[in-house]
Formats: sequence, C-alpha cells, structure tokens
Amino acid sequence: MGVAVRVIPCLDVDAGRVVKGVNFTDLRDAGDPVEMARVYDAEGADELTFLDVTASSGERATMLDVVRRTAEQVFIPLTVGGGIRTTDDVDTLLRAGADKVGINTAAILRPELLHEASRRFGAQCIVLSVDARKVPEGGAPTPSGWEVTTHGGRRGTGIDAVEWAARGQELGVGEILLNSMDADGTRAGFDLEMIKAVRAVVDVPVIASGGAGAVEHFPPAISAGADAVLAASVFHFGQLRIKDVKDGLRAAHVEVR
Repeated sequence: MGVAVRVIPCLDVDAGRVVKGVNFTDLRDAGDPVEMARVYDAEGADELTFLDVTASSGERATMLDVVRRTAEQVFIPLTVGGGIRTTDDVDTLLRAGADKVGINTAAILRPELLHEASRRFGAQCIVLSVDARKVPEGGAPTPSGWEVTTHGGRRGTGIDAVEWAARGQELGVGEILLNSMDADGTRAGFDLEMIKAVRAVVDVPVIASGGAGAVEHFPPAISAGADAVLAASVFHFGQLRIKDVKDGLRAAHVEVR
C-alpha cells in the first residue's frame, strides 16, 4: 500500500493578507490567512503552505505573526516559504510554528544552504521550491526544456529545472515543491510532462503546483508522479472544496487521507 496522497491549499501572503493572481501578477485580496487556514483545516486539508510573496524585511515580522497565530489554531503541517536566506531564517520560522520551510532563490544563489539546513534541522523540514517554466523562444536551451525562474517566474536563470530538482535531492532536501510558472493561475491543468520528468530523477516526494482548475485535473498529476497536489485560487474563491478534490481522487482509485 502506497502513502496516501496529500491535498494542500497554498496561501500566498502579502502584508498579512492572502492574495492571488495569474502568473504572479494582478494580485487580488482573497482574505485573512489565519481564518482561511482554520477553514481549510476543518475541511480536511492535509497540510497548508504559506508563501510570503513580498518577503521584504518589512513584511517578515507580519509573516512571523501570521505563522504563529496559524500554528496556534491549526494542527496540520504548515510549510512556509519566501525570503529565506540563511539557516537562521529557517530556525526563526520553525520556532514560530512552521513544520517545514521552503527555499527557492537563496538556494539558487548558494546551493550549499540546502545541505546546511537539512543537516541542521533534518531533511523532513526542508523543501526545495522550484518555480519552473518552458525555456522561452530565444532563451538558452536546457537539457530538459524547462528552466528554473526567480521573481515570480519573470526572471529566467538558465538552470535546468529537472537537473536542479535532482541536485536538491543530493543536497538533502526532503521534498520538492514543483510549480509550473506557465500554468500558474491559468486553471488549465498541471504540467504533467514536467512532473514526469522530475519524478524520473528524484525519489523524494514531489508536490505538484500550478494550473489546478477542476477536480479532473488532480488525478493525472498523481499518475504523472506527484505525491501531493497543491492549489490556491480554486480553493480561495470557492470553485472547489477540499472534499471535492479528495472525492475525485478516490473515484480515480487514488488513496487519500
């Protein structure tokens, strides 16, 4: 019997409020993160992910307060990402109540951070967040055709996304959050080919993110190799409930919690 698939709402937090846009632009207010976390917990979410989408030093205190208040009220695992630059930043978030910490840009700048963080806190606490897109026309080709991006998908790095996921596993991360920047917010379905490509090179759990728009989008992501499915706007604005997604997965003979 395999491990049950997790359904994870993602809350993009800006200045203490949940926001959502398309391809990380045109952000609109979606509500209070602590209140939304409480609702998702009651609805049967398996985990929650908070991403601090501004992550400037000024917002950091706000985000820590949100994490603390959420951890006091919900009892499912909480992953927090955005603006983590050092192992001390990881420590601060874990002490505030996060169970796992997602690292993105800082790992691109200094990959050793992943190894240091996993050694200090345990692999189970460290998530490599990979914001990937198809290499745009005229861009430098990568072996897989996907590249890692920063700045909400707006800035390409030239780093091959599939090779980077494999490197993250080598450096000791316990999980990979694989976000398709091409699909993000479009509700057109997950990037199944990218999920398959990453699954082929890593053994750690892969969370599929970007593109969920309907119940029928979730089972193919699991078939492609994801261990968990993450969505944001379809949950925040009421198009789908956690129960709908789990029922759809069960109907497709996927084991859920």
